[in-house]
Amino acid sequence: MRDTIVILGVFVADTAYRAERQPRMGETILGNSFVLGPGGKGSNQSVAAAMAGGRVHFITRLGRDPFADMARATWARAGVNPEVTEDPDSYTGAAYIFIEDATGNNAIIISPGAAGRISVSDVEERAGLIGGAGVFITQLEQPMPAAHRALEIARAGGARTILNPAPAAEIPPEMLALCDFITPNESEAEGITGIEVKTVEDAARAADALLAQGVGAAIITLGEKGAFYRDAHQTVHVPAITAGKVVETTGAGDAFNGGFAAALARGADPIDAVRFGCATAGISVTRPGTAPSMPSLAEIEALLADGE
Repeated sequence: MRDTIVILGVFVADTAYRAERQPRMGETILGNSFVLGPGGKGSNQSVAAAMAGGRVHFITRLGRDPFADMARATWARAGVNPEVTEDPDSYTGAAYIFIEDATGNNAIIISPGAAGRISVSDVEERAGLIGGAGVFITQLEQPMPAAHRALEIARAGGARTILNPAPAAEIPPEMLALCDFITPNESEAEGITGIEVKTVEDAARAADALLAQGVGAAIITLGEKGAFYRDAHQTVHVPAITAGKVVETTGAGDAFNGGFAAALARGADPIDAVRFGCATAGISVTRPGTAPSMPSLAEIEALLADGE
């Protein structure tokens, strides 16, 4: 069990519409394209970790509908083991994404549906799985009490715990103290610490603030600048690993977290795991989509070998 990765999080179906502008109230306009695909940070991270060679179990809630079928098909392709509570009184979550043609700017409405009802009891029913894992990850898209309780169970069982604090939210100090690793991006780090992160030096200050709140190690992802790692003993800035022309950055953070977890579960030291996560993200951004962009273990290892 100690090489197992358990992830608690959300699946939503992303429905992306591209048009010149948004419609006004009462107006219907023609769009230029539409894409339907799998989304949700927890689901994306599960796919990334499984594609990167991890033995992954994903805990979530779904309705009983075609979007739930999409979720299960996505996980089956990647090799993710679903740990699903079916919720017949709700629906599988979905996101409306409007993309403005001229600028690429977007506006999003998320309706989490069943995933918004993930509960402490859902977590406690899988306490053996969570506590027996080698690595446990959660985010903040599902209700925080469920994430907090899962971190407690994981820590008590001896799993290495990762919190990806997305979307940014106020996190209780006692919850931060349960995290062996925390993986915010620049804006999330600022949201938690109040420190604006524009440079590597800013990331160091934000990491210090996170460590002062009881986190074991802070890993601040910096986009094209790579990732900044700090714990009580070492500080390392890991540069980004480039795999080609950037096509879409959506899902890069999920790729990093999934790759990082997969490497940790195989026994890599944290710095090597950060490099592995950067390589995973570096490949994912050369492809469109989120879950469909996640690379295989062989692709990640080949990219890392090229850089040696």
